Amino acid sequence: MDVFGAHWANHFERISEDWRSRVSDEDMVLIPGDISWAMQLPEALEDLRRIGMLPGRKLILRGNHDYWWSSLTQLRTNLPEGMHAVQNDAYDAGEYVFCGTRGWMIPPPGGASSQDEKIYRREVMRLKMSLDCAARIADGRPVIVMMHYPPLLPENLRSGTGFTELLTQYGVARCVYGHLHGQSVQRGFTGVYGGVRYDLVSCDALGFALKDVTPESIE
Repeated sequence: MDVFGAHWANHFERISEDWRSRVSDEDMVLIPGDISWAMQLPEALEDLRRIGMLPGRKLILRGNHDYWWSSLTQLRTNLPEGMHAVQNDAYDAGEYVFCGTRGWMIPPPGGASSQDEKIYRREVMRLKMSLDCAARIADGRPVIVMMHYPPLLPENLRSGTGFTELLTQYGVARCVYGHLHGQSVQRGFTGVYGGVRYDLVSCDALGFALKDVTPESIE
């Protein structure tokens, strides 16, 4: 990642130092995508193992650069102990239920290409599948959603998006997302919208430190 600027130097070591100082074995750490530059799963396993050696349980989601993530069954078979993958489904973590999908670029007011519109609508549908799965097992427990792409941008605050409509409808407690880096982090929305708390958690947006995203914690 150093090619993207000097501020990325030793980023994994910096994240790991903060991680070790704050995370217990009982904690769940959310990683919403863009985990490894590898092209195939065998190449990504070393990165996954390095993350797996850190304290706590880990829940990962696919990002747009995770080309190594293909067969979900194969991935789950090879994940380090204590690491789980969520993809258009839900994970029961005890106190909380987690679900999520990758998402996609939100169509601009002037409209999107037919291909982008198709993918966007497909991802909205996948989010609904995830939320339906979470609703079946939550039994009143808070649901936290992971997405990779932003479900909301400043230009969508008046009208909302297909993603925000669903997150509000299903009474989600919190939604975390990444994808935005560098100057783009300024376009990320962090705050409450439609009763749901949204947090941009890409690592450079957080200064390469972890963020407490339990529903009771507002930083």
